Amino acid sequence: MAKDSPGPLKEFRAEIPRADEDFLGSVRDWKNVQIAREEEVIWLKGFTEEQAISPEIQQLPDFIMYELRDGLLFRKDALVPSKKMRTALLWTPIDQALRLTFPSFNLNFFGIDEKIEVKLKPSEEEHPAAALLSSIKEIREALITLPKFKLEKIDWMVINDKALFIGHPLLSLPGKTFWSKDGHLLPAGYDFEFKNLSSLLQRKYNTARDQWLLWNENGSLLSLDKEDFRKLSVSSFRLTEKSQEWN
Repeated sequence: MAKDSPGPLKEFRAEIPRADEDFLGSVRDWKNVQIAREEEVIWLKGFTEEQAISPEIQQLPDFIMYELRDGLLFRKDALVPSKKMRTALLWTPIDQALRLTFPSFNLNFFGIDEKIEVKLKPSEEEHPAAALLSSIKEIREALITLPKFKLEKIDWMVINDKALFIGHPLLSLPGKTFWSKDGHLLPAGYDFEFKNLSSLLQRKYNTARDQWLLWNENGSLLSLDKEDFRKLSVSSFRLTEKSQEWN
């Protein structure tokens, strides 16, 4: 007996006011999506079913997702169509149509002269740890007993009363871990609210790629010159310890 054939793939259309075009930057890297502009509205098509229900879509303001059936647009779970789909639109891949610009944000972006709202949100994706921030007081005794081969692949620097370690494999010491994304160091379990913001921030504020941008969960930032890092060794740790007062 022949198996039932799968149902037809859903075809989606979406609209967003042109005034909110800048917010589409969060999905600009979805190369399968195309957009078409009208005087007041931007139309989008080409979404996969996974993209159509993604957090990136759900957080867009005044964004309406439809299912296209026989030229008619239905909202989610609606039995009656909302409108008829426009024809004769000029469609363009979204990554070609959208300029690399920032929305007009107005909250503190620490360490940078301008003000841009940057939010981090919890992420279900797991990433390998790239950096460790530890209290020097807590790890002092353990670090000086570690064998040389565990230290030689690690770079480090002092931040107030803490030590930031970068390298692989990381040391098995207590502290807060970070993962690396486009030159940013993000707290483990967190990511930018708008995922493509990471590369845009690097292009705008760290074009020379000579800094690590260390983020806290609340969106605060510390810019760290890579030249200030040095190779970790027991001797370098002890010399630094002598030159600073850590209670």
